[in-house]
Amino acid sequence: MSYADIVAEDQRLAILQVLEQDPDYSHNEHVVGRLLAAVGHAVSSDRLHGHLAWLEEQQLIHLTEVAGVKVAKLTRRGEDAALGRARVPGVARPRPGV
Repeated sequence: MSYADIVAEDQRLAILQVLEQDPDYSHNEHVVGRLLAAVGHAVSSDRLHGHLAWLEEQQLIHLTEVAGVKVAKLTRRGEDAALGRARVPGVARPRPGV
């Protein structure tokens, strides 16, 4: 596995965990980007859009658009991946006790 693959897996996990922590399990793309930066994963908007599209393809999130802004909402499968209850290739598993 390459360095880029490892980083991408960790970034995707971070996105799922950010959504899991929200009471409504959702955030808009701007908030997700800022929260990723806060946990050491600052990414370009293109990279973020790529991750969001990939996560939706895997049925881990559902995307909608409101006034031209993407809104990501966690699915049950996404919640399972965020909490380490399910393994999804392409998403890092959370470390125990973290």
